Amino acid sequence: MKHDSTHNTRENHFLTPSLSMRAYARGLFPMAQSRHDPIIFWLDPPTRGIITPQSFHVPKRMRRTIRNTPHVVAYNTCFQRVLQECATPTTTRTDTWLNPHIMRLHEHLHTLGRAHSVEIFMDDTLVGGLYGITLGAAFFGESMFSRKRDASKIALIALMEKLVSQGFQLLDTQFITDHLRQFGAYEVERTAYRSMLQEAVAHPCAFLT
Repeated sequence: MKHDSTHNTRENHFLTPSLSMRAYARGLFPMAQSRHDPIIFWLDPPTRGIITPQSFHVPKRMRRTIRNTPHVVAYNTCFQRVLQECATPTTTRTDTWLNPHIMRLHEHLHTLGRAHSVEIFMDDTLVGGLYGITLGAAFFGESMFSRKRDASKIALIALMEKLVSQGFQLLDTQFITDHLRQFGAYEVERTAYRSMLQEAVAHPCAFLT
């Protein structure tokens, strides 16, 4: 993993919601090397992946998939389950960066109304979703999972449509992937990102469900 970072101590009492919100506002986010590693790194990558209302778009194939796939979108109905699914290794992802300290932090942020989840249900079964953290008009995407084809993509589309409708200015995807590029994600340099972030954080906005 290549990044600029400083690491925190193994003592998890330093990983508080107050500290985390200050770090997010400055452009930093916490991560662990693996789900079993107790050390928390505060990352400040030289480039950042983002999606804005202006860049967001839905590929035609995904529009057809959404129309033809029976599903239900929900918000904040089972945050802990989404968090646990995101932290669970799969056959294609043998490890994750969500260690117990970060998971407890994000659970706490959810109880404070700062962390939110998007859930995709098919036949009453949770098959995909994502979660992230809000600060002003910025949404910091943390992780996503999919147990059915395209379920996480449907969750991302639902999230972006909600963010756009509610006046959010920025979805921080942290890093960039081909999966995200197809929806309008792109990279910006650290200085440009911080400028966009400062403007978004200063703009009052609520994630309403």
